[in-house]
Formats: sequence, structure tokens, C-alpha cells
Amino acid sequence: MQRRIMITGMGVISAIGQNIPEYGQSLRAGRCGIGTLKSVGEPAISVTMGAEIGNFSLETRLQQYAFLPEALIQNAQQYARRSPYAIQTSVVSALEAWENAQLHENPISPERLGIVIAGNNLSQHYQYDNYPKFQQTPEYLSPRYPLHFMDTDQVGTLSELFHIQGEGFTVGGASASGNVAIIKGYQLIQLGIVDACLVVGALADLSPMELQGFYNLGAMGGKRFVDEPEKACRPFDKDHEGFIYGQASGCMILESKESAARRGVQGVAEILGGAMILDGNRLTNPSEAGEIRVMELALTQAQIKANELDYLNAHGTSSPLGDETEIKAIRQVFQDHLSRLWINSTKGLTGHCLYSAGVVEAIASIIQMQEGFVHPNINLDNPIDRACLFSGSVSAPEKIEIAMSNSFGFGGINSSIILKKGGE
Repeated sequence: MQRRIMITGMGVISAIGQNIPEYGQSLRAGRCGIGTLKSVGEPAISVTMGAEIGNFSLETRLQQYAFLPEALIQNAQQYARRSPYAIQTSVVSALEAWENAQLHENPISPERLGIVIAGNNLSQHYQYDNYPKFQQTPEYLSPRYPLHFMDTDQVGTLSELFHIQGEGFTVGGASASGNVAIIKGYQLIQLGIVDACLVVGALADLSPMELQGFYNLGAMGGKRFVDEPEKACRPFDKDHEGFIYGQASGCMILESKESAARRGVQGVAEILGGAMILDGNRLTNPSEAGEIRVMELALTQAQIKANELDYLNAHGTSSPLGDETEIKAIRQVFQDHLSRLWINSTKGLTGHCLYSAGVVEAIASIIQMQEGFVHPNINLDNPIDRACLFSGSVSAPEKIEIAMSNSFGFGGINSSIILKKGGE
């Protein structure tokens, strides 16, 4: 029997908001988080802009959750304070989602809780910072380094903090990692392996080496907007050049309808279904056929017709080839419904958050459904396709009942999920 899967809690930390209320306000206002990069340091690289979280203090953020059990906050402080940045932000976003889902008041048996972390190679900047010390005095390399450089440090830290004793693992799907993690958490609950699952989109803490590598690959934009970084990310605009790096961590609590009912908790949304497929391609170029197929599979699994969809949160990275391929695929899937389907890309505000993109964009979709608006497509001055119903330069009131969120990754990875408002 198909189980209904709810989202009972959400947490986020990003360049446009360090909690759900702030994030929602920025989405509605169309506030862009992209500016001059401050964390790159030496050597100087070609990438000068990005959407950094900025002004992040673990101590300050934990103080905001002082009403949670004292032991939980003390442990969060102890586990995270010496950990890499990506761990600290995961802890904070997970705490918000945990509180949001009322798991501190109405707990679930640890054996029935799971965790899926979206992303791999999560602490590149941490490794980059440690390498000079290793070169000079290898014997003084921190003994904790072997723990921190492995992505399973995220699983271990969060499972110990929240006493999670069901299944747990990381998934690597490049820029599709967030959606892949949501789908895997959904499947764990559908199979009856767990009753609830933390899905954490981990921050991609890139070092200057990765940023320069993406630039050399030709994937990054901003060359024409060096003095106006807030205009550099332009999904679906004719002046798009490539993606702009963004930092974010997001967490969603997925839970069976039965478990939520036992705990007396309402879902903020329901996951109706999702799909992930491959193109059979190791390179960066997207596949129109693959994107068509994954959207159609997601609709089929969700038992939703294309004309029932109200809103699509597009992958929309501001890459010329990527944007144009996605729009061609959307046109093919939705055809006559295209003029009634709202489309936007959250990346215009947050930058491309890579591994966590699917999670933070699913959260953005849910906020828009809950609050009845579509956020702006900022910088969309000359759309590449006039037939699409792109949201404009300001947010618009709109009733959204059913939404799709797309994420595509290098290596021919395509994913799409279907969400329903309010879980009913």
C-alpha cells in the first residue's frame, strides 16, 4: 500500500535568510544574496562573486534555540564548534527543522528515525585550509582531520545529536543531490524502513581551487557584471552567462502520515512522488530527452496530470545551454498548459547552492504554496521564451496547490519531485 509522506519540519540557512521566516520574507521581496566574495582569500582567482551566508555565528544561532532541551543545545555546541563550516550549518538548519516538527516534544523512537545527507566532497575548503599546515609540519595535522574530511561526519554528528538509530547515508548526485536525497528519504519511509527521515542538503564549502576549476570549465557567469554582482545570475534571460556560486544548508523532516497523526503534527506539505534517472553521459551537457523523461516519470509516480500542476521551480542555473534545454523540455511536457504554469528559479536570489539546491528550492516551493505567492525572477529582462509564464520582477499573489521542483546534475543526473500544499 502506498504510504502518504508528509513534510513536518523545515530549516534553512542561506545568503537570503538564516531561518525559515527570514528566507520566506526574502523570497517574497525578491532580495538577492549575491555580492562580492569575501571568503576566498589568497591566491586571487577569477571568481569574484557569490551568495555567501555571511555573519554566521554558531553561538548566536544556538542561543535562538535556548527553549529546546538544554542537553540538546549543549551537545550541538560541543559537537559543532570545532567542526568544519558545512557541519555547523547542517546542525543549525537541522535544529530548526527538528523544532519545527515538534520532535523535541513528541518524539519518535530512535530506531524508526533515518537520515540522508545530500552531497559529497562537502569540506573542500576545510581540506584546502589544512594542506599548508600538513606541508610544513605534517606531525601537527589535527587528529580529527580523518573524521572531518569524510562526508559521513555529517551522518555521525547529526545522528548522535538527535539520537537517530535507523538507516543513514550520504548521496552524491552533483547539483541534483538535494532532490536525490529527498527521493531516497521518501523511499525509506515508503518501504517501512523508518517512520521519519531527516533530509539535509549540506552546504558546498568550495575552496578557491574548485571555484577556479568551475570558471575554467566555462560553467560560471558574471564576467559582464563584475561591478554589479546582484545582476549576474539571470536564469532564462538572454544575457545569462553561467551559474553563480551560492552557500546554503537546508533540512526537511519527511514523515509518514500515520506517524505525524500519532504525534498530533500537521504536515506543511506532502511529497506526492519523484523520479531520478540518468542520461548515460559523464560530461556536463544536459539532455532534453532526459529532462522530459524525468518530469513525465515524476508526474506518473505522483498520479498527477501535467495540466494539474500550478507551479514549477526550475533548475534554472543561468547557464545558456542549461536554461535553453530545460525550457525546451518543459514546453514538450506541458504543451497547452504552459500559459497557465508559473515558472521561476530560486537561484536568481540564492545563487546555485549545488548539493543543497534541491532541498532549499523545495523549501522555497513549500513557502510559496503556504503563503500564496510566486517569488520574482529577478534580472529576467529579456526571456529566452515568451510563451512561458515566468514570474516577473516582483512577487505575485497566486494560489499554488501542486508544484514541481527540478534539479539536474553533471554526469547526466536528472531529478524531479512533486509537492502538494498542506498535505491534504
